[in-house]
Amino acid sequence: MSAHQYDHGHTVAGWTGFGIVTAGAAVLALGVCTGSGVSRAVGLGIVLLGLLVTWALHLAGWGKPTGRRPREQWDWRVRDPGAGDGHPGCLGCRLAGRGRRRTTAAEFPAPASAPVPGPRSGAGEPGPVDAGGPVR
Repeated sequence: MSAHQYDHGHTVAGWTGFGIVTAGAAVLALGVCTGSGVSRAVGLGIVLLGLLVTWALHLAGWGKPTGRRPREQWDWRVRDPGAGDGHPGCLGCRLAGRGRRRTTAAEFPAPASAPVPGPRSGAGEPGPVDAGGPVR
């Protein structure tokens, strides 16, 4: 029996991102406490690096889709088999261009053809400004 009864979302992407962002937050906090602008900038850089690494690992299949996974995928070392196509409703996948519904031309109806006006003869037809009378 598993140690936990729920899908807590523990993944390689999650734990790696957590570690990097925690280290960045520590450097950022040190910069705030000492008043060092360089430490604050480095800390923010490490936090941003952690976000990018987490996103890359998620796209590589080491993250998880939104919602609850099947029980056999609860272990944190299991790769996500659906990551290549993108997860529906996942912002990270949408930002990477994944998870969008691909459509074909057969799914769209042909546009209704509208009559195209021909050249105006000028005699007895309404003009573009004065729609009530002949063009003079």
